[in-house]
Amino acid sequence: MRVPLSWLREYVDLPAGATGRDVQAKLVDAGLEVERVEQLGAGLKGPLVVGQVLTIEELEGFRKPIRFCTVDVGQANGTGEPQEIVCGARNFSVGDKVVVVLPGAVLPGDFAIASRKTYGKTSHGMICSGEELGMGDDGTHGIIVLPPEHEVGTDAIELLQLVDEVLDIAVTPDRGYCLSMRGVARETATAYGLPLRDPALLDVPAPNSYGYLVKIDDPAGCDRFTARTVTGLDPEAKSPIWLTRRLQKVGMRPISLAVDVTNYVMIELGQPLHAYDRSRLDGAIGVRRAEQGEKFTTLDGVKRTLDAEDLVITDNNGPIGLAGVMGGANTEIADSVTDPETGAVSGTTDVVIEAAHFDALTISRSARRHKLASEASKRFERGVDPQAASAAAQRTVDLLVLLAGGTAEAGVTELTAPGAPRTIAMRADHPDRVAGMDYGRETVVRRLQEVGCDVYGQDELVVTVPSWRPDLAEPNDLAEEVIRLEGYGNLPSTLPKLPSGRGLTARQELHRRVGRALAGAGYVEALCYPFIGEGVFDQLQLPAHDASRQVVQLVNPLSDEEPALRTTLLPGLLGALRRNDSRGSHDLALFETGSVFRAGPQPGVAVRLPVDRRPTAEEIATLNAALPAQPRYAAVVLAGAREQAGWWGKGRPADWADAVQAARSLAAEAGAELVVRQGQYGPWHPGRCAELLVTLNGVETVIGHAGELHPRVVKAMGLPARTSAMELDLDRLAAAGGGAVEAPRISTFPVATQDVALIVEASVPAADVEAALRKGAGELLESLRLFDVFTGDQVGAGKKSLAYALRFRAADRTLTAEESTAARDAAVALAGERTGAVLRGA
Repeated sequence: MRVPLSWLREYVDLPAGATGRDVQAKLVDAGLEVERVEQLGAGLKGPLVVGQVLTIEELEGFRKPIRFCTVDVGQANGTGEPQEIVCGARNFSVGDKVVVVLPGAVLPGDFAIASRKTYGKTSHGMICSGEELGMGDDGTHGIIVLPPEHEVGTDAIELLQLVDEVLDIAVTPDRGYCLSMRGVARETATAYGLPLRDPALLDVPAPNSYGYLVKIDDPAGCDRFTARTVTGLDPEAKSPIWLTRRLQKVGMRPISLAVDVTNYVMIELGQPLHAYDRSRLDGAIGVRRAEQGEKFTTLDGVKRTLDAEDLVITDNNGPIGLAGVMGGANTEIADSVTDPETGAVSGTTDVVIEAAHFDALTISRSARRHKLASEASKRFERGVDPQAASAAAQRTVDLLVLLAGGTAEAGVTELTAPGAPRTIAMRADHPDRVAGMDYGRETVVRRLQEVGCDVYGQDELVVTVPSWRPDLAEPNDLAEEVIRLEGYGNLPSTLPKLPSGRGLTARQELHRRVGRALAGAGYVEALCYPFIGEGVFDQLQLPAHDASRQVVQLVNPLSDEEPALRTTLLPGLLGALRRNDSRGSHDLALFETGSVFRAGPQPGVAVRLPVDRRPTAEEIATLNAALPAQPRYAAVVLAGAREQAGWWGKGRPADWADAVQAARSLAAEAGAELVVRQGQYGPWHPGRCAELLVTLNGVETVIGHAGELHPRVVKAMGLPARTSAMELDLDRLAAAGGGAVEAPRISTFPVATQDVALIVEASVPAADVEAALRKGAGELLESLRLFDVFTGDQVGAGKKSLAYALRFRAADRTLTAEESTAARDAAVALAGERTGAVLRGA
């Protein structure tokens, strides 16, 4: 929300010397996020005056149209003689009033103006456009043409209000009332302790039976609808300078008088409005839910297919507006058109003004569904004061009568659903208990009254919440209002006292070790959003019954395309890999450790914990029971080169083995024995997928997978060829570990190495052979490594040769050749018994 300081002063008598920075500091102390103060007209220096075009000479022989003009600037040039100016714009004529900057002036951007020779003529100044003066877009991109009533020689800096300060406020979702001058003025008045001149305090005629007919079929979606009619508007009437300048300062583009007035009142009071051309309306205005698949063209010219949850404004011909979001093209205010033969001017002369209050959730979902965020929807979804509708309609009527010569019809339509003011019961000392300091009842009552509440009672207060504060719903909200107005900076700072001897938990320690291990292996950590769309499961080729498809849906997602919490880390990591690859980084190794979310059989309902005392153990347990399971996972993705080529060698690409090795590294950090077997699951290539297992409670349990991704997954997700990935359940891995990892004991005795090559059936997993060798070798075995896999005629069809290096060592003696050989033979014998392995060459 952009707030011009000059406009703000109309509602609050700020100190004469108060600058935008001063107001910014006050509002920040009151809890508003004022991001910056923009200095409009900084560095601007006159003379900048109103001039009248006397003559225009078209210069020929140039690549673009050039005009040599004489302009009457009165005595502003010191001589009273016409000013000669060269200009390339075409949107003005002889007799028009324009803005002229004379030599010696300085325009925004430190652009100094001087007489100069150009296109064979000498130009003494410039005829200015709005963009050259820093006024913003007026829709014409041409020269400013002023209304004829302004006198030649008038100071244009003051006329156009070029010098001002504008506060840029980032309005949080719970402070929707600050998306208006009225709301910001109320906060400013409270911060300075000054009275507020409320622009919504207007004399509004009572509703009667002969206003424009309105029918509401969905009172839950629209609980208030005010309609007023103004006739006899001058179709040639233009928005005055003060109106267009205020709209430009708040970041809106002037369009036409009727539209500008509705936008102006929306900014002033916070109530979105819409003006319909009455001649284009057919019958009564209605409010209803759309029919599924119903078609409708909005003001931006886009034909939209409506959803059954959309709330629409209708007449006898169908929808004429998407309620609270955007009006329809079929009832748009028509621009004035002059008949070239008769000179008659046609355009909209009669308008029906809509000021309604719509359900915030309905409008928010419609805006997101149609990807149609508007100034109106931004306000409705944050909460609009329902009591301001009639005042906003009256303000619009008054301005149209004043500026366009219209006549307000006596009919006033106002439909309201039954309702009562919201009240909250609160102990008078509740803010004291929340803040940890003593405010006292008088301070609490005074501060609540300053935000518009009515307060009754002594020790037990009954607070009636003002209509413009839908965010005040419980005692804690009221306590927050007291605390922020008393000043967050005045809260006592008390550091928590922790018992000694606690530090990081084992889970936290493992998390850190895992991150260091992967970073040391050359992986880069990527922190991804925990949101996914369910379409990604199809891209990952997960079966329909897969547990990962059971997601936790968000009630109010940041994006409708990702409305659920993730059940796997891979979509986010693969998305990060794809983005980096598309931007020229082709050799990638990324990792992430984080929570995934598993939906329970029944969605839980979380309790709201108190803030004025420590929650009880039962309250915390109830809250945790309502939350979805959140196991911690670890995942890596790789693509491109794993080892770079150079003078040292050819390098090598990343492959499935690197993903498996990442899992082994994590198992080593957890002190767990990881079993790696050939597997087949979802996104991985069926022939290059490893199943990762650990033993939990005596049962082998799958905790993840690693390998190369399936080509169809790579294509569907736009990934580099041969992308590999690994994902495992870090919590289960830790549970299978032995706690803290002990440093290996270094023996002073020499190692005995024995190599064996075993022939097995091609279908036998190498992991089974390795497990048998470890078991059979006994306690003397220090390490076991598979260093070769061979297939061919030498080992026979359907067979493969697995070559292992076995290292034996004793902690108390030097092993003899007979001892190491016996251990090797025992290992080979058990491998033969369990897997049918035969010693190669035997």
